[in-house]
Amino acid sequence: MRAAIYTTKGPAADVLHVVEKSDPEPAAGEIRVKLAYSGVNPSDVKSRSGVSARGSGYPEVIPHSDGAGTIDKVGLGVDPGLLGQRVWVFNGQWDRPYGTAAEFVTLPATQTVALSDDISFEIGASIGIPLMTAMHAVQACGSLIGKSVLVPGAAGSVGFYVTQLARMAGARVIAIVSTEQKAQLAKDIGATDVINYKTESVTDRVQALTHGRGADAIIDVDAAAHAPHYGSLLSFDGKAVVYGSNQPQVSMPFGPMIMGFISIYYFIVYKLPASAMQEVLAGVAAALSAPGFKHPPTSIYALADIAKAHEQVERGANAKVLIKL
Repeated sequence: MRAAIYTTKGPAADVLHVVEKSDPEPAAGEIRVKLAYSGVNPSDVKSRSGVSARGSGYPEVIPHSDGAGTIDKVGLGVDPGLLGQRVWVFNGQWDRPYGTAAEFVTLPATQTVALSDDISFEIGASIGIPLMTAMHAVQACGSLIGKSVLVPGAAGSVGFYVTQLARMAGARVIAIVSTEQKAQLAKDIGATDVINYKTESVTDRVQALTHGRGADAIIDVDAAAHAPHYGSLLSFDGKAVVYGSNQPQVSMPFGPMIMGFISIYYFIVYKLPASAMQEVLAGVAAALSAPGFKHPPTSIYALADIAKAHEQVERGANAKVLIKL
């Protein structure tokens, strides 16, 4: 099979190479998926670049955790009736060296989910990290009926889904974006209000929009940027649900946080406990079948151009970046 690999960490163009490898064979309890698309996520880029320690210790890595395709082989103990089933996969390269940037991937059968015929492989490869992260983040907020939620990065892959899911849950969504184009996109998918952080003060606008109360929750893609302001952004008993940070250190003022009874919930979708994972997968299935549910635009690259795909993610992709296999 053709696969993209790296054996050392560094810039995409320097370390990513496409090679021929033997087709993998599924072990007991595993399935093999002939992949149509592989999804590229910021965590994949950070791991390859060396910003993240994930994937360290492996002499060779096939990157990426998300993908979609067709089950073409099953291991011992797996129902052979699954052969030919369309699926999306998750956690492909979590705690293991070989992910989805290849023509085939072998995985535990529990890490594949049936993909209905009316959902494209492109969407299937976009579900894993983005939609699962968004789903758990919204579920972690509890009831959102009548509440306000701040969504930084509302036009990004996760934020795109968070905006829709929070609105579907009954929230008033205040989207935080960087351009007028992204502002319009956020409105189109359900944002009630939009703040352009490049041209206006986020804290001042949040205070004005909430009449000085602050938002009930923030679902945060960059805690390093926003945590210093949680005391001003959030209401009394507000909650920050954090799934990312652009810096390794996060600081926040103690006084406003303790006086505001503000809580912070960090999570990483790769390590969701079994009960939370089941709740997420059920929620994803419901969202995918909801009339009018939308997905981010895609930017598709050939496997030979995987370095360019990683570079687009590093620049801040205004789309879900996929590799066609």
